[in-house]
This record gives sequence, C-alpha cells and structure tokens, in this order.
Amino acid sequence: MRVLGINALFHDPAAAVVVDGRVVAAAEEERFSRRKHGKRPVPFSAWETPDQAAAWCLEHAGVRAEDLDAVAYSYDPDLHLAPEQAGVHDPWDHLRLTYARQAPGFLAEGIPGLDPDRVRFVPHHVAHAASAALAAPWGGSCAVLVLDGRGERHSSLAGVYRDGVLEVLASQQLPHSLGLLYEDVTAHLGFLRSSDEFKVMALASYGRPRHAEALRTLVRATGDGGFTTAGVDLAALAKARRPDEPWTDEHADLAASVQLVVEEVLLDLARWLRDATGETRLALAGGVALNCVANTRLAAESGFADLWVQPAAGDAGTALGGALELSWRGGEPTGPFPGADLGRGWTDEEIGAVLRTARVEHRRSDDVADEVARVLAADGVVAWFQGRSEFGPRALGHRSLLAHPGRAANLERLNDVKGREQFRPVAPMVRLDRAGEIFSRGPVPSPHMLFVHDVAPAWRDRIPAVVHVDGTARIQSVDPATEPLVARMLTAFEARTGLPVVVNTSLNTAGRPMVDTPRDALECFGSGPVDLLAIGPFVVHRSWAHEGMAADG
Repeated sequence: MRVLGINALFHDPAAAVVVDGRVVAAAEEERFSRRKHGKRPVPFSAWETPDQAAAWCLEHAGVRAEDLDAVAYSYDPDLHLAPEQAGVHDPWDHLRLTYARQAPGFLAEGIPGLDPDRVRFVPHHVAHAASAALAAPWGGSCAVLVLDGRGERHSSLAGVYRDGVLEVLASQQLPHSLGLLYEDVTAHLGFLRSSDEFKVMALASYGRPRHAEALRTLVRATGDGGFTTAGVDLAALAKARRPDEPWTDEHADLAASVQLVVEEVLLDLARWLRDATGETRLALAGGVALNCVANTRLAAESGFADLWVQPAAGDAGTALGGALELSWRGGEPTGPFPGADLGRGWTDEEIGAVLRTARVEHRRSDDVADEVARVLAADGVVAWFQGRSEFGPRALGHRSLLAHPGRAANLERLNDVKGREQFRPVAPMVRLDRAGEIFSRGPVPSPHMLFVHDVAPAWRDRIPAVVHVDGTARIQSVDPATEPLVARMLTAFEARTGLPVVVNTSLNTAGRPMVDTPRDALECFGSGPVDLLAIGPFVVHRSWAHEGMAADG
C-alpha cells in the first residue's frame, strides 16, 4: 500500500510517504521554499500545499502520483467548528474551511497525476496521535496524549491505542488551549507567534515563577482529561514587550510562571490518562510536545514507565501521522520510527559537482570525522552536512553547527554567528555510553533532543558552553549503531580534549530554515565566521581563501 501524507492547513506544511507500512520519506516544505515554517499560519495561506516536498518524497520512494492508493490530509472539514462557536477570535477562519474542502483539487493541481478522489481527510489530532503512537517502538499499543494550539474544534486528545486502533477518551474543546496560551505569551513577550515559542521556554529559566499561584486559578486540569485556560490577563502580569526592546526580569518571570503552570497541567493530564488506561507507555505529539522541559517532568513524574515523543511533534508530523493512520486502516501495520533522517540526501558525486560548479577550493578528506575533531579541538566552528536531512525542528547530526563545549565564550560566539538572542542555549551531543556519567534526570537514550537533563556538577565547568543558566542541557545521545560517523567524530574529539561532548546547534541563521542542500550549506558557510565546512567526504577550510591553497578535490 502506497500512502502520501500531507499537512497544509495551518503551518509547517509537509509531506510523507509510507510504503507497505514502512516510512520511506518525510520532508517539510520550508526546506525547499526556504521560507521559515513554509508559511504563516493565517487563513489567507491555508490553500497552499507542500507541492515541492510531496514531489520529492514521491520521487525518493519511487512512487508515481498515479499509483498512490491513498492520500491523507490532516484536517477534516466536516469537524470544523466556526470561530463564534469555538470562542476563538478569527474573523477570516471561514477561508480555512473553504480551502480544506477544496484541498483535493489543490493537491491534484500541484502534484501532477494525483487523483483527488484518493484524498482522505484525517482528523487533525488523530493524525498527531498516529504520528506518535503508530511510530513508537512498542508495536501500536500505548497511551497517547496530543496537545497543540488547535485542530478542527479541539486543542487536545487523550486516548489509547490497542493493536493500532485508537480509542479517544477525552478531548478539550476550544477556546481552552495550552498551545494557544503559550502562543499568546510568545507574542506578549515580543516574539513571533507560532514560531518562537521555544524562546519563551529558554527565557523561563532566567525568571522566578512568582505569578504561578494566580495563574493556577485560571489554568488548571479539570479532572476528566480536560483543562481550562480561560481569563488570563497577561498585561496584568507583565508589560508587553516590543520586539526591539530588551527583555527584563518582569518578562522572564512571566515566562517562568506560565512554563511552570503548563508543566503542572500536563502532569495532571498524563496521570489521569495513566489511571484511565492502565498503560505504562505514553506517546506524545502536538506542538506542546516540543517543550523539552515539560517532557522531562512527564518522564520523571507522570507514572508512565516509558515516554516517546514524536521528533516532528508539531504540525509537520501530521503528514507522517496521516499516512501511518491510513496505512494501518488499509491493513499495513507500521514498524517503529526509522530515525529522523527522512529528508533529502546527496551522493558524493553530486556534492563534488556542486563544489566544482561553485569554484570552491575543497578536497576529499582522508577521515572527515577526525579532521573535524581536530578543528573543533583547536576551537574552530564547523558546519557539518552529512547524510539525509532531519524531519522536524532539531538538528540531530546531519545539518549542524559544531563547536568546542569547554569554551564558555562559544555560546555567545554561536549565537552571534546565527544572529540569535544571547539568552538562547546551545545543545550538547554526547556518545550514548558516556551520557549517563555526565547528564542525569532526563531519560537516556535521548536521540532526538526532546528532553532536558541536569548536568553533573563535576562537568559544569568542563563543558560550560552547553550548560543553560539553570544547570541543564538538552542533549542528543549518539549511538554508534545508528550514527557511526557522528560517534567517530565524538570519539576523535575526546581523544584530543578528554571531552566526549560537542556543541550542536542547527545549521542555519536566525529566521531561516535549516540548511538542506549543498548550495544552502555553501551559502550559510560563506555568510558567517565558520572555520570548516564538512560536506559529505569533502572539507572546505575558510583559511584557504586567504592562503591561496590549491584544491585537490
């Protein structure tokens, strides 16, 4: 069975292909269009479909659009609730309903050969749930919790999968929404709504949750799998910040207060779900599931023995979830998530051709992992472009900027390179066999950078660049069995420095999507003070441009 999944209506348009129950490809439209998040989540853009991502996924899978058995669209217009009924102020929301109903035609126009009659509407939160539970490493049976801004009429789903079949136990109707609350806080603090929520999470670590008690009367679980978020007056808690203003303790305290109360509501919901299902395993999806601070508390305090978070937990992941859901319905059970590297990749020959066309001095490295480790040990910054690109918002060792974690100044240095705010942390990648020695509290393995961990006191001064102000780090554990090249680089770096950790942040600059193609990598490398580009087996040293070194690639 050949299924194409599509997410398009709100934000992060994406496509995925599942063939005979196997996830073959998944990619976000932003990586092709170079527009961050693909588009803004406004009704006027709801008609846009991820045509480039879909075309690539089909090509990579070797599937013609004419041969698709089904196309999953992760929104069901028949479930749509008008804004006046949902209590959401959105006077142009009727456009979303119109465009959702016309989606089969839009897809057929954008993807030649696609039969609009093959399009199936999958409810938004069902697609989220499937993206987590049906891709989890447990065979299609577990509890599932979805929390985001909004779907057709709800902002959450709590349920249980039994042999791939979902039973919904609770859903919270709009306007109550933890995701929309967090979006409101994001905008109030001067950041971009539906884009910069992770900045609020980072800023929270600098504040005191002094408004938590007042918020708890308004934002709380209701004891039946639902919650309330009504009546929050953010202006009464902190003055709104303009984007060009510096943040203050007042803003950090608001972020800390909302973060804490959201964590507490999530814990109450998870505990209710555990008691309602008797399950010991929980799969998590929806944009709220990208809150790695909350995820760590869920892993430690919810009572579930195992927690798995969909790496593309936001709306992009519903493309994958919709395809998985239709595959299961068609009698094709799916295997566990194969890894986040589901996007475009390039052969050595293709990369070499791009470098030659660009007339960039380069050479094929005898050992790219060792050469990168040498540059990092000398405190160089490395642009790392290897294998297929990641699906989702995290750089997981395929499209990364790397640096030495033992230099405290490298946090400011990398934020300057990327054009980011200085309160934003960078993350460590660490070999799996060393993770437990350095990082605690959060679950290990943690291959998708979706939890925070406490940094052991003995290591905080040794790897200061990756230690956040609250003593935590959002780690990526690296298993040599699945990421052999990254693991070899880490081993070579430790041999030179005694540190089994390297700084890892996404290969992009502020406001732009992660690098996806060799040309993107060259543009990013050329736009900032990066010392080395490691692209496939090739290396490009910045110093060559000044020293007149001849290429031998």
